[in-house]
Amino acid sequence: MIVTVTPNAAVDKTYCVEHFTLDRVNRPSREQTVAGGKGVNVARVYRTLGGTAVATGFLGGIQGRMLAQALSREGMPEAFVRIREETRLCIAVIDPVHGTQTEVNEQGPRVTARQCHALKKRVQQLLSQYRPSCVVLSGSLPPGAPHTLYAELIELARRNGTRAVLDSSGMALHAGLQARPWMVKPNRAEAEALLQQPVRTLEQAREAAQKLCELGVEIVALTLGAEGALLRTREGIWWSVPPAITFASAVASGDAFVAAFLWEWFHGNCPGDVVSALRLATGAGAANAAVIGAGFCTRDAIYAMAQRVQLDPI
Repeated sequence: MIVTVTPNAAVDKTYCVEHFTLDRVNRPSREQTVAGGKGVNVARVYRTLGGTAVATGFLGGIQGRMLAQALSREGMPEAFVRIREETRLCIAVIDPVHGTQTEVNEQGPRVTARQCHALKKRVQQLLSQYRPSCVVLSGSLPPGAPHTLYAELIELARRNGTRAVLDSSGMALHAGLQARPWMVKPNRAEAEALLQQPVRTLEQAREAAQKLCELGVEIVALTLGAEGALLRTREGIWWSVPPAITFASAVASGDAFVAAFLWEWFHGNCPGDVVSALRLATGAGAANAAVIGAGFCTRDAIYAMAQRVQLDPI
């Protein structure tokens, strides 16, 4: 089992609009509304692979109820803290003709210090009740939440003997790293903003991963979209390149990467094997990018993509 924490969960709405154009009426040929937020996506893919996951975070208002109902329809256990303000709506417009993706993401509900305390207490309850393999802390923080919230949850996990995985950005990522999570998964933009340096070449990616490892992180996975991913541990560095796909949507590909890495790490043929975990993670990111919908790739597609991943030590 894993526990995922998504403080800024969302109702994710995706529109497929051929020849999407500004300043005109656009009518989608396809639309999809699902429970979203990075941790929710991680839990979804982890369950698809065969694992068990419980999702928590904040939910509020009409959209919060919609999200809870969507999770119930999926059969996904949830332990969200209820608040009064409205859960955010995130809209993605996919144009398959031009290969573009336009996103409009609301900031999210304002939360109070009391509600943040309630979330920490909820996470403590879940850690004590389930003794999960790890806790995944994902996404942005809602307005009002302290930028140290993830750092506090990482410390909480450590006191409970639970590994913590951090996938965030900005101040939340910066503060969270100070608490030394077991694993961190920034993408290129997040790493560049954090380190204030470009991450455009393989050498620059190696340097960025090295700096993150020096902060005490055991596993650094730096994802670079279609170019692949660089993974660094104390044992070495590996570079993986996904197979070519017909691109559909990038939403949740990083979350699929995290879910598959954890699944293979804990439940693969060789648990703890970095190479096999990276291979399956890269395959999951590609499988997710080939479908519309956050984390709705299939188990068969993930394993099929993983077989075509090019992976080398560097």
